[in-house]
Amino acid sequence: MVKVKIWGSLKNLADGSDYILVTGSNFKEVVDNISMKYPGLKPQIKRGISLAIDGKIYKESWFTPIDKDSEVVLMPYMQGG
Repeated sequence: MVKVKIWGSLKNLADGSDYILVTGSNFKEVVDNISMKYPGLKPQIKRGISLAIDGKIYKESWFTPIDKDSEVVLMPYMQGG
């Protein structure tokens, strides 16, 4: 299981949870399993989300590996500026 911190306004869509546990070994599997477990997050995930994995932010990096001990944060889509 991967422990995922839910960032900011996304908490409301995850039943107010600060952290959720899901299975998955890469970005896509974790995001797919979050969508199944918390259907309220599905529209936001379709619009775009980012995952911070061990301090590095990824956007749509579907096959980026995630270790069960990785620090993972789900957040709204982040854009550079």
